Formats: sequence, structure tokens, C-alpha cells
Amino acid sequence: MKVGKISEKVLKRSVLKPIKYKRNEIINGAGIGEDCAIFESSGDAVLVSCVNEIEIMESGSILRGIQKCANNIAASGAEPFALMLTLILPEEIEEPMIRKYMEEAENICTELKMQIAGGHTTISKAVSLSVMSVTAFGKGTRSHVHTTRGAQPGQDIVVSKWIGLEGTALLARMYAEELKTRYPSWLIKKAESFDRYLSIIPEAATAIKSGVCVMHDASEGGIFTACWELAESTGVGLSIDLKKLPIRQETVEICEFCNRNPYELLSGGCLVMTADDGTRLAEVLLAEGIPAVVVGTITDNRDKIVINDDEIRYLNRPETDEIYKTEKKKGVYKLL
Repeated sequence: MKVGKISEKVLKRSVLKPIKYKRNEIINGAGIGEDCAIFESSGDAVLVSCVNEIEIMESGSILRGIQKCANNIAASGAEPFALMLTLILPEEIEEPMIRKYMEEAENICTELKMQIAGGHTTISKAVSLSVMSVTAFGKGTRSHVHTTRGAQPGQDIVVSKWIGLEGTALLARMYAEELKTRYPSWLIKKAESFDRYLSIIPEAATAIKSGVCVMHDASEGGIFTACWELAESTGVGLSIDLKKLPIRQETVEICEFCNRNPYELLSGGCLVMTADDGTRLAEVLLAEGIPAVVVGTITDNRDKIVINDDEIRYLNRPETDEIYKTEKKKGVYKLL
């Protein structure tokens, strides 16, 4: 199989279909586009949890992995507060590197106000790279938590910040030397710094208080996958104006150079929302210093349409994220 998220068909057929046993305590469980499980707690309180794995290959891997979990919790309408870490390490690793991983994770969690509550660490012959598994927890109330399901026809689709941020930062680091043959160093450094935009916690907190109906953080598969999952999970359609999707010029330039589609590229830091009054929601977010724009609407059929001037195209089922694309550059194959 291809590297990255498995296809939706395989997910439905071989992952979700075998799951049959249910418990009343689980308010929301596994499903298309559902990044979090929601559990009953006491009274109106609920516990929210999600899982993510990180292959620690380069600078920023741990940040992106932990931030993704925190974002998933925030997009559900809950407050992330704790996580469990599992480290699966190759035989060649030395103790100073283990300490480095944990110190980096602790610094990130301190910034996010999340406690590392426990976990497991093991050396395994099964891995050649260090792998970190993150299980995050959040707290919320029934009245404020959201699932990806629930978008209704007529609602506006609002997108925060810019698409492709996470993938742009990673591409800028991986292709830094090649990019310098065409672009100035300041542009590449600026793109590498896009990691600072990865948290969607501020916009999620503002949106909860400002009429949001559904939230889904864009991550693997990019903005197109996030929109597909949001519509597919509820059984509705959508119409998106391609030219309204917010994108940084650095992303345009780097994706063109690296032959990547920015609309199908890692988009951590971008939150997709629906609201009855998307214009008002965008205005509230802008007032908080968070860029946001209405990019389309939810429709009453299953069609998922992207409009580009007079051209209309239908979204395809999500494919492997563009970050995993393999190509030959200067005689060397790079798998990002």
C-alpha cells in the first residue's frame, strides 16, 4: 500500500466495518473524518480523546505530531489538557537522544498547557526510525463538543489562516538547497517558520462562542480531504470557490518548484468550519487577529464541487497526501 493515510474505501471496508460492539458510555466513536472519541463523564461533562503517531525524521516532527492531537481535541470543542506518550525506538539509539525527544515534547506540552501523564518506552527490532505515539485527552461539555457530522445545507464554509502551511514548512526544510537556486534565502526561511501557525486552538475557542456548527482541522490530505470528510461524514454536498481558498505566496512558489498540489498538501493550522452566518464568524475571528474567510456553502445533495471561474470540477475521493509524493530530482529519489 501507499505511504500515508489508507484510502477511504479500505478504511470503510477493513477498519470501520469490523467494529460492531458498542458501549453506551461512548458518545461518539470511529467514523469517516472523526478524529476524536467522546466519552461520558459526570453530569454535563465529557472526556475527549484522540491518537496520532509520529515518525521522528526531522526537526519539527514531534511538534507537528503533538500539535495535531491538540488541534483535533480543540476542533471537537474541548480543551486539551493531557497526553500519554509511547516511544518505540531502534536498537541504535543512545540515551541522550531519548532525553532530547522527551525534553522537546515537554517544552511543546508546556506551551500548550498539557501535562505528559504517562506512557511507555521500548526498544524494538521492528523499527528503523524512532516512532512516537500520542494519545491526547481533552475536557468539555455536551453543549459545546462537536463531531464532524452535523453540517446542514445552507450553512457557510469558513476557513481560517491559510492552506498548505504544514506541508510548505516541511518542503522548505527538505528542499532548502534546491530552492535556493531559484528563490532568495529569506523566502525559504519564512516558509520554514510556518510551523508557528500550526495551532488552531485559538480559532476553535473563538468559534465555539461565535455560532460555529461544525469544525474539522485540515491536516493530512490537505484542504480538499478536509472538505470531503466534513461533507461525507454527514451525507451532504458542498460547493467551494477555489479562488477564495486562502493560500500564502510562499506555498504557491514552493509547491510549483517541488511539483506538489497545495490543495492536497498537509494543512495543519487551517480550521474548516460551518456556520449559519459565516460572514459574522469570519468577522469575529478577524477581530481576534485570526485570518478567516467564507469559501463556500453546504448543499442538499452529495455532490462535492469546486468552482474555478467558469470551470466546475468534482472532488475525488481523498488520495495520498502530496507530501509523500516520490520524484527524481538531480538523480536522487526523495520520499518526503
